[in-house]
Amino acid sequence: MQTQLAAFIRDTPEGREADAILRKCVHCGFCNATCPTYQLLGDELDGPRGRIYLMKQVLEGAAPTGRTLLHLDRCLTCRACDTTCPSGVEYGRLVDIGRPLVEERVARGPLESAWRRALIAVIPRRALFAPLLRLGQLVRPLLPPGLKRKVPPAAPAAGSWPVAVHPRKMLVLEGCVQPSLSPATNAAAARVIDRLGITLVRANAGCCGAVPFHLNAHDDARVHMRRNIDAWWPHIERGAEAIVITASGCGVMVKDYAHALARDPAYAEKARRVSALSKDISEVIVAEKDRLLSRPPPATSRQRIAFHPPCTLQHGLKITGKVEALLAEMGYELTPVPDSHLCCGSAGTYSILQPELSRRLQANKIAALTSGHPVAILTANIGCQAHLQAVSELPVRHWIEELDGILPRGPM
Repeated sequence: MQTQLAAFIRDTPEGREADAILRKCVHCGFCNATCPTYQLLGDELDGPRGRIYLMKQVLEGAAPTGRTLLHLDRCLTCRACDTTCPSGVEYGRLVDIGRPLVEERVARGPLESAWRRALIAVIPRRALFAPLLRLGQLVRPLLPPGLKRKVPPAAPAAGSWPVAVHPRKMLVLEGCVQPSLSPATNAAAARVIDRLGITLVRANAGCCGAVPFHLNAHDDARVHMRRNIDAWWPHIERGAEAIVITASGCGVMVKDYAHALARDPAYAEKARRVSALSKDISEVIVAEKDRLLSRPPPATSRQRIAFHPPCTLQHGLKITGKVEALLAEMGYELTPVPDSHLCCGSAGTYSILQPELSRRLQANKIAALTSGHPVAILTANIGCQAHLQAVSELPVRHWIEELDGILPRGPM
């Protein structure tokens, strides 16, 4: 694709990156075949190719309109197009550049702007999110059905965190909403890792920064990134082997710290180190799976399950098939899930800001996941877990919790 970027961005780091991405695009349209919103709406501008043209026009100096903003807002940032593109177009990177430029030039309504600011202020801060969630759960029985579905019931208790201290240590990202929505997840991860002779260390790391970043508040996101780096750094200097992340959505963001803070002289090198150490929990467990399989779980624990691979796991982190293979080796029967590459509609705050499209994607995903008649649905990201559980009659939980429940206790 030929480009003529406008002077305001041509010689900036963002401009050079966008130009390189745009020039890779050959207009083939393969991306539309795997784009969830294009599949639903059939509008060229609601597919990656059309959105690339919209962003190209803005980067070349054209004035964006409300229509431009609408089509970019409808993008889930699921990155299925990144996986599909034969030319290696990094659409996810491009939209991170294009969206803020459009938002700077197209005014949102006062209510929509206030709603977005509230999401940026509340969701990343556990001290605000947790009590508001508890309040919602208290009044949940009184809410109308539509609103009731958006407030998850109280989650099961976390269970005990291992007390043993091992020579090998890894850090964990505790996150912002997960400690309230699914406190059992990180505790289960700690117990499984403890069986491998590794201590999972909590260092008070909070929001990864993904929520504000994808709402175009990049400076706010970098505040969270730096705070996490500061929390982890003393442990990294003392030899922590990895930063374990149980929410694949957060994993994509932490992997991106090196890029997001590349021009911060105080944090660039630390961010590169943190991104290099970041591992999805599946990478840690699969690397040690021989020890887990040395003592297989009892046959009575094995069951027919459906696995939902979040977009951030398969398209963002490029981890495909590893969890499924591990579960199969542990004795589970995995049911077939049609169109497993398509998004469930959660996508961070998308389910809140684009409720109609999100509900359609949610319904399609539940139909696909239940088509093989599983007894439970397992996933790898808290957003997907909460979103699917809101309408699922089957239990939806993180796969590491399932693994923790069937593995024998004690060191492997």
